Amino acid sequence: MSHAWGYAATNGPDKWAENFPVANGPRQSPIDIVPGEASFDAGLKPLSLKYDPSTSIDILNNGHSFQVTFTDDTDNSTLKDGPISGIYRLKQFHFHWGASDDKGSEHTVAGTKYPAELHLVHWNTKYPSFGDAASKPDGLAVVGVFLKIGAENASLQKVIDAFGAIKAKGKQTTFPNFDPAALLPGCLDYWTYDGSLTTPPLLESVTWIVCKEPISVSPEQMAKFRSLLFSGDGEAECCMVDNYRPPQPLKGRPVRASFK
Repeated sequence: MSHAWGYAATNGPDKWAENFPVANGPRQSPIDIVPGEASFDAGLKPLSLKYDPSTSIDILNNGHSFQVTFTDDTDNSTLKDGPISGIYRLKQFHFHWGASDDKGSEHTVAGTKYPAELHLVHWNTKYPSFGDAASKPDGLAVVGVFLKIGAENASLQKVIDAFGAIKAKGKQTTFPNFDPAALLPGCLDYWTYDGSLTTPPLLESVTWIVCKEPISVSPEQMAKFRSLLFSGDGEAECCMVDNYRPPQPLKGRPVRASFK
């Protein structure tokens, strides 16, 4: 196993290339999306997302973020169409966020940072498992959704209500019957490009689908995100903040838009 990566000066994104040389590869994520340089592609289909709340299993603090995990042994919660072909199954969703409301998203739009970003991670069922798909160029599809400060988000509150049980690294609790579709914006216009995981091992296997429209989160809700801990029980408390990777060089990749 690699050394423990994280988001501190000593083990953060600037250091990841030491153990994961692909960090400097040709299709790394996130990126800064410049709307004026993204080309409208009439061939891009609308996203087809079909989620079944009964596939939601648990919520976990993995020491880098928190994630909600889904059963993925059937085609009950899937992503189809958009820029991808075939059926991709939902595996998990997680967030990245900042220490304050002026930063936290991984993708940026013309340099603008949002306070948080949601990632819904799906894998291509032409491969036998998530683990197999994660190393293939077309193995994963991640839907990214920006959060912006505004009204309280009732759907997000259901997730936040579980935080008490997963405050420290390694904590996990059941999280049944959650519908991730409730976290999607009303409009599913998107940008898409070929990229990578934004955390080690940084595998270049992700078709990114970044929604143009953000969802709302209240300042109080954002504060709850920041009350989670990078640290485990019995360690010095370290608040989980700034768990994002900054934008990476585009290196000539096209960014396409599903909208004019």
